[in-house]
Amino acid sequence: MLDWLIIGGGIHGTYLSLFLTQRKGIPADRLHVLDPFPQPLALWQHFTANTGMRYLRSSHAHNLHFDPFSLISFTRTRAGQPLADFIEPYGRPSLALFNIHSQLLIDRYHLEALRLTGRAQGLQRHADGWRIETESGSLDAKNVILAFGNTERPFWPQWAKDAHEAGANIHHLFDPAYVRAAPQGKTVVVGGGITAAQVATTLSLESPGSVTLLMRHPARLHQFDSDLGWITHQYLDAYHAETDTARRRDMIRAARHRGSMPSDVARDLDQATQHGLLDLRIDEVTGVSLTNSKSSKHMTLELFSGETLAADRVILASGFETTRPGGTWLDAAINQYALPQAADGYPIVDQRLCWSPGLFVSGSLAELEVGPVARNFIGVKLAAERIGDSP
Repeated sequence: MLDWLIIGGGIHGTYLSLFLTQRKGIPADRLHVLDPFPQPLALWQHFTANTGMRYLRSSHAHNLHFDPFSLISFTRTRAGQPLADFIEPYGRPSLALFNIHSQLLIDRYHLEALRLTGRAQGLQRHADGWRIETESGSLDAKNVILAFGNTERPFWPQWAKDAHEAGANIHHLFDPAYVRAAPQGKTVVVGGGITAAQVATTLSLESPGSVTLLMRHPARLHQFDSDLGWITHQYLDAYHAETDTARRRDMIRAARHRGSMPSDVARDLDQATQHGLLDLRIDEVTGVSLTNSKSSKHMTLELFSGETLAADRVILASGFETTRPGGTWLDAAINQYALPQAADGYPIVDQRLCWSPGLFVSGSLAELEVGPVARNFIGVKLAAERIGDSP
């Protein structure tokens, strides 16, 4: 039996595996990470490559190590100095630097050896802990951390679902199977936040004049997706004083700057538009008409304004589903063991992020306790400290 099993091997699961083994001294043979992908951060690397991200939205302190100065210290070494690449404000590292530093930590601490490839399919309590059922057998652990999100559940508007099922060339940027290619014909990117702006700008440089970004609203400028006060007592004291989970959910929604972007991304987008590389339109799709061609279906997007927009390809940058992740196997465990949940299905946990003895949560599953930053880099650092203090 393991001491710890972490379900989910993205940023949260990988960080927790490093924190528990290196900060809390859990022996490597007593902890494993269960994830569908054999490589750490597989979806992170896939998604960021799809978007064309150049710099992180968060500072260098929010890296994969529990030492906030780990990344900046790396850039002061002989190996790291040539890779130093930051953008202000807050000393945000380039994606390339972040990925190299992350791989250095993965290799140094042998995090890949902790991984088991598979998907959770069931959760059962037993006398000494929990049993996780997978497609290749069961795993027993005294403690289990649910550290997965909705990263394999991209949000598709209904019009896009219908057109895609009819054979239209529509893809979601966050589909794990989708690999972004250079534009061919007219490409329309649909979305209003940082991801949509990044991919549209990237594509416009690869094929100037062939890309349209369709946003429902003008650019919303916010450096982060929630204010910095949400990692301090400035806002968290009032948040934790609120005991009603529905009101906490309202506070989370109000705090998140959905569909926003930092000023440097907005500046790149504006420059691409001003130079005629990109067509930016503020409107919304209401329907799609398809016309057969020799090799594909040509699309005419019907817009809320009454205008239309021709497209050979549509790329959705519409984020992920907001329903609680986990699906039917977690539903079954919630019902069987009466795990407390809010009206929206998300866990109600204690201050240690413990849902039931030996069962912990991180990421979006922890947000009713951690707050609006729960899904982010800082969120897993806060979660790790709480979980790590558990007896």
